[in-house]
Amino acid sequence: MVKNDKWIKDMAGQGMIEPLSKSQTGDGVVSFGISSYGYDMRISDEFKIFTNINTTVIDPKSFDPESFIDYKGAECIIPPNSFVLGRSVEYFRIPRDILVICLGKSTYARCGIVVNVTPLEPEWEGHVTIEISNTTPLPARIYANEGIAQLIFLGAAEPCEISYKDKTGKYQAQKGITLPKI
Repeated sequence: MVKNDKWIKDMAGQGMIEPLSKSQTGDGVVSFGISSYGYDMRISDEFKIFTNINTTVIDPKSFDPESFIDYKGAECIIPPNSFVLGRSVEYFRIPRDILVICLGKSTYARCGIVVNVTPLEPEWEGHVTIEISNTTPLPARIYANEGIAQLIFLGAAEPCEISYKDKTGKYQAQKGITLPKI
């Protein structure tokens, strides 16, 4: 069952989303805040821009942090056919009976910018690490502190048997941009 905006406002008031934008804000910015059946999260001003300067092989089991350049700013330029990592402005605490699916904002999708976030599992908490790919042959600009992706909250008929917290998941309570872990 998909939860509605009233449910999200009620849950968010219990610390599920901090800071919370209680209405959808979009005047002159890429929209963010509570939407009809979800929440449009923002991207912070911290980025890790992928670089191939070291010609490293990307390996999730042995990830080289030197593959990124740290950048902080109001805008981030993603190189052609490349990607950046960012994090949500909001800190999330997902209830035990909720699963969250994330989809990129259509404003960016229409520019060839693809947002990837894995599902937020029941009882996961933290800043969301966001991968943003530029699929075009041209540089692409994204804007910090504006909407980047929409979260859809799916409610279960009953709480899950084993939550992310129960499994002591490796990305539990992450702060900042978190690189791959094994």
